[in-house]
Order: sequence, then C-alpha cells, then structure tokens
Amino acid sequence: MAAASIPTSTIPSHVKAWVYSEHGKPKDVLKFDTNLPLTEVKLDQVLIKVIAAAINPIDFAKIQGHYKESDSPFPIVPGYDVAGVVVKVGTEVKKFKEGDEVYGIVEGKDVGSLAEYTTAEEKGLAYKPPNLSFAEAASLPLAIETAYGSLEKIGLSAGQSILVLGGGGGVGTLVVQIAKQVFGASKVAATASTGKLELLRKVGADLAIDYTKENFEDLPEKFDVVYVGAGQTDNRAFKAVKEAGKVVTIIPPGVPPAILFILTSDRAFLDKLGPYLESGKLKPILDPKSPFPFSQTVEAISYLETGRAAGKVVIHPIP
Repeated sequence: MAAASIPTSTIPSHVKAWVYSEHGKPKDVLKFDTNLPLTEVKLDQVLIKVIAAAINPIDFAKIQGHYKESDSPFPIVPGYDVAGVVVKVGTEVKKFKEGDEVYGIVEGKDVGSLAEYTTAEEKGLAYKPPNLSFAEAASLPLAIETAYGSLEKIGLSAGQSILVLGGGGGVGTLVVQIAKQVFGASKVAATASTGKLELLRKVGADLAIDYTKENFEDLPEKFDVVYVGAGQTDNRAFKAVKEAGKVVTIIPPGVPPAILFILTSDRAFLDKLGPYLESGKLKPILDPKSPFPFSQTVEAISYLETGRAAGKVVIHPIP
C-alpha cells in the first residue's frame, strides 16, 4: 500500500536518532543525537521514513555488550523492528517503490530503527497490512517471525498440544495465537504471572497457568511440545513434555535435547502470515503502556528490562 511520497529533495542529510558509543546500562549510555549523518542506501536496500519502532530484549542485551562480536562500529543506533514509508529505493530493489507502507526487520549492522530514517534490505520487509496501524505493525516482525519460525522448525502439527512458557510476553502472545490459528494445535496451555492470565485467555490459551501459584511440571497432562519463551531451559520443561515430544527454546544457549531456535530474518514469514493478520485471526498485542513517544525511548527500554511487559513495547510516533 502506498502513502504520499516524500520528495527526495526534502530527505535530510542528518537525522535524529538514539545512539550509544560505549556498552553499559541503557539509561547510562543511550543518548539522543540530533545530527546523525543519514546512512547511504545500498543497491538492495530501501530508505524508510520511520513512523514506529519496537523494542526487543536483544536491543538492551546488545547495548550491555552481550553481542560484541556482531556489533557495528560506534556510534550504534539500536532497534530491529520498523514500520514506515519507503522514501528511496536502491537500483536492485524490485518489490518496493517510493510511498509504499512497509514493516520488517532492520539488519543488525546497519543504522537501527530508533531513528527518523533507516535503511533495510528488501528481503527483510513486507507490505504493512492495511488494517494495522504503524504502531501495531512495528510490534510484529522480530516476534512474529520468531514465533512462526520456531513452531515450523519444531514441526508442530494439527491436533497436537503445546505448553508455552512465558505466554504473556512479546513472542509468547504470538506463539499462543499462531499455534492455534496457523498450525491447528488442539490445546494451547501457557504460563504467566497473575496479572497476565486474562491476556493469555484473550489471545486464545485454553489453559492459563499462574506460575507464581502452580508448578507447570506437576500437571498430570503432558504436552507434545513445550515452548520455552522466557527463563532458562531446565529439567522442569522436560518433565512437562510427552515421552516422544519436543522442547524448543528461543533463549540461548539452550540445553540439549531442547532445540534452540535462532531467527534469520525472512520476509517469507511476514508474507505468509499477512492474510492471518488482515483477517484478524492473528492480532498484535501491545503492552498497555505502549506506545512510548520517541523522547521516552530510554524509559521504554528500562520498562522492558523489568520483565513486566505484557505484549510488545512500541515507540511511536517517530517525528
């Protein structure tokens, strides 16, 4: 879908962005830069006027220095999830044109999405579903691709049961929905804290388990798949799975025989799930405190760090 195109002559040479020039706590090292040079658009990339972005745990983990081996040179603009409007296209780009409303994932070695403008490879983007706001769309890419890709990898099939540990988080709320709506799971159970139980039911969990009051591993029922979306994989997950079942985790390093899923950005997932989003079978879940304005990005990251977010933490509008 296309929006009004921004004339190339009005694209600034410098932009506002959140950056860090050393590793540490986000509240200490993340600074607002009002004069960051605009990144150059590569042949297979588009330039996006960012309208909304989302925060993920990997963002504060990278700021803290946990992924130094994959870092870009300082200063670094964080952020993977983006939704916005294409304002310029590289010469090798085939799918998109100026004015297209898109969402997707910004590559880790480029300027991140917490900026007025950013670049992204064509292969990491999809058209924004027209029924979703930019804030809703920005909440999805990393989480929905992780949720779908991991369930596909584990081989979840129609009629199977699944237990989702951490069902109230950004990924968990989508795993619950996708397991039922896309893969046809016969029963979806999920764990969360007391305050998130109603959210679990809202997104379609058949059994909402309060982990502050119940031990999921003591349930008499065992599951075909146990999905570790929060915390570390430990013996409790293996106690909850059927003898021939599988445990999948998105939390490194993973403990064999659990299967560790690491996302490689794939627009095919977004394209495949587009009809489910447009029909309303899959719904973005934003934390009630979202969206945070661009000026409160540090506060948004600090909030996500508490582990109390229910759904995704989104930054919008980005002026």
